[in-house]
Amino acid sequence: MLQKVRIFALLNPPYMDILDNMLARAQAKPRRIVLPEGTEIRTLTAADKILADKAAEIILIGQPEEIRTLADSHGLKHIVNATLVDPKQHPMKEAYTKLLLDLRQSKGVTPEQAAKFVEDPLYLACLMIKHGDADGEVAGARNTTGNVLRPAFQIVKTQPGISVVSGAFLMFLSTEQYGENGLMVFADCAVHPEPNAEELAQIAVSTAGTARNLAGFEPRVAMLSFSTKGSAKHERVDKVTEATRLAKIMAPELLIDGELQADAALVLDVASSKAPGSPVAGKANVLVFPSLEVGNIAYKLVQRLGNAEAVGPILQGMAAPINDLSRGCSVDDVYKMIVITSNQALGLKH
Repeated sequence: MLQKVRIFALLNPPYMDILDNMLARAQAKPRRIVLPEGTEIRTLTAADKILADKAAEIILIGQPEEIRTLADSHGLKHIVNATLVDPKQHPMKEAYTKLLLDLRQSKGVTPEQAAKFVEDPLYLACLMIKHGDADGEVAGARNTTGNVLRPAFQIVKTQPGISVVSGAFLMFLSTEQYGENGLMVFADCAVHPEPNAEELAQIAVSTAGTARNLAGFEPRVAMLSFSTKGSAKHERVDKVTEATRLAKIMAPELLIDGELQADAALVLDVASSKAPGSPVAGKANVLVFPSLEVGNIAYKLVQRLGNAEAVGPILQGMAAPINDLSRGCSVDDVYKMIVITSNQALGLKH
């Protein structure tokens, strides 16, 4: 019998079902997740739990003897099942150096610099993904967001047709009245400060993919603004309207509408008067905000004032899943993000 996601034990049963489903999918088809901070104890402890639950194949980057010593001293008995990669010396070092040179020589990277970069665990993790030796990465317990994302942008890059990376949150609400039985996806709440219309359209399409692959529901995407269907005139409204048009071209099968005010997106009575006939208004389960400022404020307000559980940020738009942790993360946060990264990798395989 599959083990439950222990880290969500305090959540209500409907939330548990969704998160248990993510764990079950990860266990059914374990992905290869590389952890470049292999000697960071929270990361190592989470990796041990993941291996115990058979939720992923774990690759730890770090000096193998140091990893083994840490595991032994903390009673982590499952680390023996991880693949340990010494960044200074391993069989693929020459191949990865050549790969990095092929990717970055036109940007001025020399053979000597490439050989040095390959010894950096964050670069090495991305090269493993690019070479096909890993399916996803989780880092950030020890490194800044900039350090985590820089090699990702340079090596793994973005998905075809997507030029912008964004950050989504799974929002588990305290009531089932809104979204998909109380679950919504918000974006962008973490990465891109002021997207233009084309970038906002890409964020919408990426977020719809996150809803499908992680939350397991068919997205109904509301492009939010302070106007509904022309009720206000402003260049910021025009941006959202144009983004909606572009998103429909990018993903014609997607249920998406805008521009919509938040109440029109969420409340049927309001939707019937402000946006009659809309396929999304009044029943949106994905909210796309016009800027990072709005998205970040909104998710924190819903989290704090509405007693919602916010899971994320989940980075979206990369050609392979690479997720950044807070340096203040817990073991449970790392475990959770490995499960999410595995599900993202499974979604990209389809």
